[in-house]
Amino acid sequence: MKKIISVALVSVLVLSGCMTTGNHMLKKETESTVQQKIIENKTTKAEIRKIFGSPDKTTFTDNGKEIWTYEFVDVSADAVSYIPVVNWFGSSASGTKKQLVVMFDGEVVYKYSMSEAEHKIKTGVFG
Repeated sequence: MKKIISVALVSVLVLSGCMTTGNHMLKKETESTVQQKIIENKTTKAEIRKIFGSPDKTTFTDNGKEIWTYEFVDVSADAVSYIPVVNWFGSSASGTKKQLVVMFDGEVVYKYSMSEAEHKIKTGVFG
């Protein structure tokens, strides 16, 4: 199933050249900008929701702490995707993925983590 989704995403990329998905509120965020907005043991769930919107995913720890996850992916088709004949056998795209994970203790932020990493999508012989 992941393979089918990857092929579909890269196909869209090849046709359009780029793709963004996820929470667009993270697009311009960095570790330092998030650090200015979130204060552990002070910032509330309501404030996080107001700043970043609804989370992409909500989970719970064994001891009942709630975890909200936000993700944003911004990728562009690699040059190989535009080469005739070569692109019949596969394609690739690269860019960045940002992820914000916020853990709550009751109604306030307990811990949080903001990360940014290189993100690649490959299909066919490139995958």
